[in-house]
Amino acid sequence: MEVKVRCKWCVGIEIYEKYHDEEWGVPVYDDQKLFEFLILETFQAGLSWITILKKRENFRLAFDDFNYSKVALYSEVKIQELMQNPGIIRNQLKIRSAVSNAISFLKIQDEFGSFSNYIWGFVDGKPIENTRKTLKEIPATTLLSDAISKDLKKRGFKFVGSTVVYAHMQATGMVNDHVEDCWKKS
Repeated sequence: MEVKVRCKWCVGIEIYEKYHDEEWGVPVYDDQKLFEFLILETFQAGLSWITILKKRENFRLAFDDFNYSKVALYSEVKIQELMQNPGIIRNQLKIRSAVSNAISFLKIQDEFGSFSNYIWGFVDGKPIENTRKTLKEIPATTLLSDAISKDLKKRGFKFVGSTVVYAHMQATGMVNDHVEDCWKKS
């Protein structure tokens, strides 16, 4: 049996390996999936990604399968219900930001036809292929993630600092940061 060489950040943890092999760095153009990653990345701010991955299905249930049209309409009653949900991260500011981000997401769809058109427009619709030999070479932010973060904030998004944006770019395949010896790079 051939052993796959993976980026070292995921090795030895099944949920990480599955995420790495099946999702991380794969281009995503579907608005609902882009919103899912946006929600997950904003909740991850200040926490480890594995914490979010372990709670992902709970988030999916709590946030109506990441349906941004529904999330945009959440009432105060729903927000308080989410605050009592032990299956998700119960941070009131992040929960409220999910609602306001859904509203901003819909505004971008109206303006650009889709959130995908908007976000992928920053990279001319195709992934940036980076050449990284080691994990140490992968930055937490870039000038591009700085620019996207600034634009998202201008449009009313919350918890979208440059680090969150760069993680979103990696997760949705806008950038390919798999290291050179990783099987996903070839």
